[in-house]
Amino acid sequence: MDVLNNYILQRGIKKSIVVDVYYSQKKHQQPIIIFCHGYKGFKDWGAWHLMANNFSEKGYCFVKFNFSHNGGTTSNPIDFSDLNAFGLNNYTKELDDLSDVIDWVQNYFKSNLFVNSKNICLLGHSRGGGICILKASRDQRIKKVITLASVCDFKKRTKAISDLKDWKKTGVAYVLNGRTHQRMPHFYQFYEDLIANSEALNIEVATKQIQIPQLIIHGDSDSSVSIEEAQKLHRWNPKSELRTVKNANHVFNTKHPWNLNYMPPELLSVISLISRFLIKES
Repeated sequence: MDVLNNYILQRGIKKSIVVDVYYSQKKHQQPIIIFCHGYKGFKDWGAWHLMANNFSEKGYCFVKFNFSHNGGTTSNPIDFSDLNAFGLNNYTKELDDLSDVIDWVQNYFKSNLFVNSKNICLLGHSRGGGICILKASRDQRIKKVITLASVCDFKKRTKAISDLKDWKKTGVAYVLNGRTHQRMPHFYQFYEDLIANSEALNIEVATKQIQIPQLIIHGDSDSSVSIEEAQKLHRWNPKSELRTVKNANHVFNTKHPWNLNYMPPELLSVISLISRFLIKES
């Protein structure tokens, strides 16, 4: 298996993106899975590397990356050493990041016999799931979309960050990271971007427009994002598949750091569900 770790995707005046790629040089025409992490997440969080390895061994080219403004840096892509960048993040930036990653992946593998650059599946966790749905609804390069514990409404969650009057007055609201104990800033531009692009960032509208196979996976013990959000996604696209993982929390019973060399049963169930979905004919 070939692994490209911490590749720095330069983007001119835009902030760079750090990318990992897992694929085999023994298998031809491997489909591509592009993974989008969630809120306060990063590509190396928890057991995502084990998931990437697993899919690579199954014959997929697995790509994971850090959103440009997730709070990490090119020299330190784990955790949040750049809180100013975190505060400047917004949903529009994340959609733009994903577009650039897709462009780069297709260009990087365009002459590679081992990878099928025209067969791309998006896989997103939590907030990253919402980003994947938005992208999949409008980009014909995407052939399938899968979400893990996805949110179904950005506006509702954004309003929960702070009282809007106080947020606008001070220009910043802080959210505590329970693991790192950092006060993580959201500058008011985060809310302004959502309102200015409310139609483009509407997950319900996007879900109803999806014409490709869609798999929705959610844990029945998720206390961060209610399983009702998965049920709404499924109602909005009745052709989608909804699968529940028993006894699974928001991160499918993993944590960070994940120091074991194996995955918990709940994440293995996720991989099994995804694998069965991917081998189906579109």
